[in-house]
Amino acid sequence: MTYQPMTAKEVTKKIFNKEPLFILDVRNASDFEDWKVEGANFAHLNIPYFDLLDGVEELLPKLPTDQDILVVCAKEGSSVMIADMLSEAGRDVSYLQGGMKAWSEHLEPVRVGDLKDGGEIYQFVRIGKGCLSYMVISDGEAAVIDATRMTDVFLHFAKEKQATIKHVFDTHLHADHISGGRVIAKETGASYWLPPKDAAEVTFDYNKLEGGHEVMIGSTAISIEALYSPGHTIGSTSFVVDNTYLLSGDILFIDSIGRPDLAGLADDWVGDLRETLYKRYRALSDELLVLPAHFMIVSELNEDGTVSEKLGKLFAENHGLNIEDEAIFRSVVSENLPPQPNAYQQIREVNMGKITPDEEEQREMEIGPNRCAVR
Repeated sequence: MTYQPMTAKEVTKKIFNKEPLFILDVRNASDFEDWKVEGANFAHLNIPYFDLLDGVEELLPKLPTDQDILVVCAKEGSSVMIADMLSEAGRDVSYLQGGMKAWSEHLEPVRVGDLKDGGEIYQFVRIGKGCLSYMVISDGEAAVIDATRMTDVFLHFAKEKQATIKHVFDTHLHADHISGGRVIAKETGASYWLPPKDAAEVTFDYNKLEGGHEVMIGSTAISIEALYSPGHTIGSTSFVVDNTYLLSGDILFIDSIGRPDLAGLADDWVGDLRETLYKRYRALSDELLVLPAHFMIVSELNEDGTVSEKLGKLFAENHGLNIEDEAIFRSVVSENLPPQPNAYQQIREVNMGKITPDEEEQREMEIGPNRCAVR
């Protein structure tokens, strides 16, 4: 029989289409439990690589005969060896090309919708990490919001759309992934915007992202007025694009809310978080389509692969927006904080410009799930 590679893009399409896939994950159990390839109709079996070195005969009865089988490991090598063994045993299988490292880095552009005066907005789904980035395109100009370090994806996409990147924004100083904002700005000559309250320790020049600004992209307005939205960080800032889309950063997600503790100031920032969610966001139109900077679970993806929902529906259904008593809200937030993101202190220092690790070190820093939400 045969074995062949399956790319992260191909796996992503299976997730978007809710197709079945059986995943044999040959990493250590702790790594598997912490972070895995997930889909609505994916099944998993975790058997560490070293437990299979003597042969796969006992494994064969545990594998389905009516589904695609994907072997997954950290970097690809181990999954290729196991896939080869399964092929010799008479099974057709695939292995994840590039392993979980490639899975962590794949970005899938998805069209969110049109802009009123022409143009469109795209969401870049980092399916393996739960990060969401955006590009607004209007009249041959583009803005990128919350870019990941895989900057070539954004540069190539803008080129395909015949758009010049004029502005790059970060809604806050990210702690779970390395921002590509400065690199894109340097490559394109675009203006780089960062909330000044998050930028007290940065080592580079930037444009101050403060309430009251309205930045034009072609004929589309990105409004920052009245949307200073602290809570996840002290400088967290939201955007309203085209009076239609609310880019909420890491403050509000589809099924959860942002965590306030990544700078060690949870007791102070939980009050800011509540103020933003229960007052600042309450004052906005229920019809705004919320576009967050992260998602936690694959069930948050819509049928078209986007992660979005009307603000009014979130106020009706998101548990984090429906805790009337402030003391209970504080307790719920503080008692449901997930583990800290991997290497988050070093990631913050990279995003401040204090350290410049090489590409492999950056990859290692980001390995693992996103952990920016309280659910």
